[in-house]
Amino acid sequence: MKQLLIVLEPVIWFMFGQGIMIGTILLTGWLIVVGVGVPMGLFPADALAYERMHMLGSNVIGRVVLLGLIVLPLWKGAHHLRSLAVDFGGGDRDAIVGSLLYLIAIVGSLLGIVAVIRL
Repeated sequence: MKQLLIVLEPVIWFMFGQGIMIGTILLTGWLIVVGVGVPMGLFPADALAYERMHMLGSNVIGRVVLLGLIVLPLWKGAHHLRSLAVDFGGGDRDAIVGSLLYLIAIVGSLLGIVAVIRL
């Protein structure tokens, strides 16, 4: 199992790096708009209407953005938790912990893909 994690390491690091970018840039902006801008009246409340959001999710580009917002932070979180487990003395259990966390990220990614396709 450890050998498989070593082979997949470049892919995992790519997903981790993209998750950091998505989490830092896009999710932060989304939280500022939804959590601060709309309640303060800086943006119109109908900008987040169901029909408008459904149109965004029905568009191909919107679906790709939604997939990025769902899938990539899962991989970032899995890699951070794996690193945290190793830092707290779990180096001998790294193969099991890493495999479990990346399996959770894979399942979450697949569920996210199915949810976005069903929009």
